[in-house]
Amino acid sequence: MPQIRSRPQYPNLKHDQNPEASGKRGAKCSKHFREYGEKRLTGGIMVCWCSHSIAYGFHCIPKAEGRNDVFSAIYTRWQKAPEWIVYDFACAAAPYCMTREPEFFKDTRQGIDDCHSNGHTKCSPACFIKTYADLDPRLAKINTSAAECGNSGLGRIRKSVSYMKQDRAIIYIRTFLGVWNRHKINKIR
Repeated sequence: MPQIRSRPQYPNLKHDQNPEASGKRGAKCSKHFREYGEKRLTGGIMVCWCSHSIAYGFHCIPKAEGRNDVFSAIYTRWQKAPEWIVYDFACAAAPYCMTREPEFFKDTRQGIDDCHSNGHTKCSPACFIKTYADLDPRLAKINTSAAECGNSGLGRIRKSVSYMKQDRAIIYIRTFLGVWNRHKINKIR
C-alpha cells in the first residue's frame, strides 16, 4: 500500500519518539516480549494481513516491534482506519493510537486473538477478541489467526533474508508476498 500521509510528531506527548521500553509492553500489561523481540538481531518485518492471510503490505522494523509500528503502518497507509485491528499487544496499541489520532481511530476496535491472550493476566477482558465474539457471533467466524498463518509462511524465507542487505531483502520479501497473495487469492476463487 502506498504511503498517503506522513506520521505526525506529537511534541506534547513527552515520550512520543522514545524507543519502546524493554521488558514489558505498556505500563499495565504483564506479558513480557523478550522472547519475541530482544533475542533477535534486528526487528525484522511487520506485515499487515487481512483475515484471509493476504498481505496488504509490510514494513521493516529496525528493533523489536512496538506500538508505534502498528500505529505508523495503519495511519500512514490507510485512508480510513480498519474496523478491527488484531494484534498481539492490542492492550498497549489501542491507547497509543487513540492518544495520537483519536479522530482517525474513533471507529476502530483493537483486540488480542486467543492465540496470544495467554500471559495478558493484568489486561482487561475488553482487550480480547473472544470477549466481543461472545456477544457478537459474527466475530467468532473471523480468522483472527490469519497473521500467524502468514507469518509462519514467511518462515520459509527467514534464513535467506537474514543474509541479505536491506535493499535486496525488501525486493525478495515483496516478491515472496506477491506470489503468496496470488496463491491465496486463487484458493479463494
